[in-house]
Parts: sequence; structure tokens; C-alpha cells
Amino acid sequence: MTRQTDVVVVGGGQAGLAAGYHLRRRGLDFVILDAGAAPGGSWQHMWDSLHLFSPAEHSSLPGRLMPAQAGETYPGAGHVVDYLADYEKRYDLPVQHGTRVDAVRRDAGRLLVEADSITWRARAVISATGSWSRPFLPAVPGRSTFTGRQLHTVNYRCPADFASQHVIVVGGGNSGAQIAADLALDGRAEVTWVTRRPPRLLPDAIDGRALFDVATARRRALDAGHADTGGVASLGDVVAVPSVRAARDAGLLTTRGMFAELTATGVAWADGSRSDADTVIWCTGFRPALAHLAPLNLRGPRGHLPTDGTRALGEPRLHLLGYGDWTGPASATLIGVGRPARDAVQQIRDFLHR
Repeated sequence: MTRQTDVVVVGGGQAGLAAGYHLRRRGLDFVILDAGAAPGGSWQHMWDSLHLFSPAEHSSLPGRLMPAQAGETYPGAGHVVDYLADYEKRYDLPVQHGTRVDAVRRDAGRLLVEADSITWRARAVISATGSWSRPFLPAVPGRSTFTGRQLHTVNYRCPADFASQHVIVVGGGNSGAQIAADLALDGRAEVTWVTRRPPRLLPDAIDGRALFDVATARRRALDAGHADTGGVASLGDVVAVPSVRAARDAGLLTTRGMFAELTATGVAWADGSRSDADTVIWCTGFRPALAHLAPLNLRGPRGHLPTDGTRALGEPRLHLLGYGDWTGPASATLIGVGRPARDAVQQIRDFLHR
């Protein structure tokens, strides 16, 4: 079966919903295809203790403020899921859940979006699939030798799952710090936090509000031809959320350098020291989930897909939204995705009406 529309949005998380809001305001015919069975995007799969970096009023999609969560300065992941579900319903966005997009192809002046048993012929496509479905695991020697449990950030839920275990948490970013803190504060597991370099915690007063301002200022400087300010990376690696501060202040959040290899029963460092472990949690980040765009053959050197803002350089009918700073300052955040979503939709409208 084939259907036609102006725009197909691939992905119904925060970026896809922001795109839908602006598409509705511009009067374009569109559909949002989301692989998830329910609203909420990747937020419905986060670990139990996860909270936003910013208060609710600074974590909103365009058009509707996120309501505060009772008793919480920084809302939890479940509150975000409720907000996204309400947002989808409030603006009557045409989201088709449980619809996985397999491929996007060119066809006679249109883009064909192949999704399950239906193919959509679209005049433009917005890819907003994020990265949660594509966790990255580093090629560390011995990964296939280790007989314990290995999991990624996407699989972590709560400390109770690791009671009486020695857990090695790998990764010096926010997820590594928060999961290590979660386990350490709970106290039922022995935790070793492993990082390639000493983690840099941002000053306690800095939260998502300041980070968004810093990311935006960097993008404006680059666009104006000024020197790169370094953005958020110049400030540090880890936001000192309450749990991270508590673990740090209690002396529980210490790190050890990266091990050289995994052994059958644990890990070994380059200096010859070893440590047994029951579980390794890889908090080693993600890669953009772009397999559906492979038929368009847009990959550049080292696999990068070149863009001008959100527009793919090799295909003017395609926009990429919400994958990080390369598709708009802070565009992988709730508050940051609104502006690039607006700009992408405006460019699509201009392209379709030229």
C-alpha cells in the first residue's frame, strides 16, 4: 500500500513532536512514524533515578510549558513521558506508533519512506530518530572472554538488580557518573568507576539552563566567523546533579583509569593489577540511528552525514533533527530542539512552495 503526504517525520520522540508542532502551524500535511509502541520516546526506557538537568519550565517543547513535578525541582523521566504523551494529544499530532521505518529512497522527485506494510511518498522527510536505539560499545580486548554480565546504559534500571555484586561502570560522561553515583549511594553493590581521563564535574550552580545558553552562544560565534568558544565541553564533562554531588561529597565517587582488557573473571590494567567483577556497565555513549537513510548514499568521510543546519547537503528534501549540535545548538535536548525544528519546517515550506 502506498500513501502520499507533504512530509514524513521519522521518529516520535521529543524532536519528532517539536517538528510536528511547527508542521501543524505551517499548515503542511504530514505524518509522524514512530517505532515505539507508546508515546514518550527514549524517556520511557531510562533508569529509575534519572532526572532532568533543568527545572520543568526550562525543559519544554515549543508551545507548551512542562508543568512542574510535585516535590521535585528537576523532573524525573516518568514526568517527561507524561508531558510528551500530553503534548502529542494536545496538538492532535498524527503519530503512528509501532511503525518502524526500514528505508528512505529517492523516486521520481519524491522520497519513498518504507515502513512495515505501507510506503509513503513524501515531498520531504525529517529524520528524528535520535541515538538511543544505537548504543556504542568500544572494541576492548577480552570483551568476548568475560564470563560475567555486560550491559549498556540502555539496559540499566536500578541498584537492586546488582545487590552483592562488584560492578564496574565504564564511562566519564553524565550517564557514567549518574549510574556510578546511583549504585554507590544505594550501598548494596561494590562499585568501581572507570574513565579514560579524570572526569571534570561542572560547578554545582550550572544546570541545563546555563548549558543551553553556552551551546547557543557557541553556535552564534561560529556562525559569525568568530573563534570557537569550546561550548559546553570547555566547562566540564559531568553536570553535578544532586545524586552526583551527594556521592562526591560522601567520598564515594572516585575513579580509576581505563583497564587494558577484560579477563574471564574481571578486568586487568596495564600495570598488571587485576580486579574480579560480576558486571560491567558500558556508559560509552551512542551513535545516530541513521540506518534507514543508507539507500540515499549520503555518508561522507568517516561516516559523517554532512548538513547545512538541519538540511542534508546531498538531499535538499531531507532534514535531520535532534542529533546534537551538528543539527542545531543543544538540539538533542527538550528546550534546544524547538528552534532547529522551527527552522527546518520553514525551510521545507519554502522548498515546497518555490
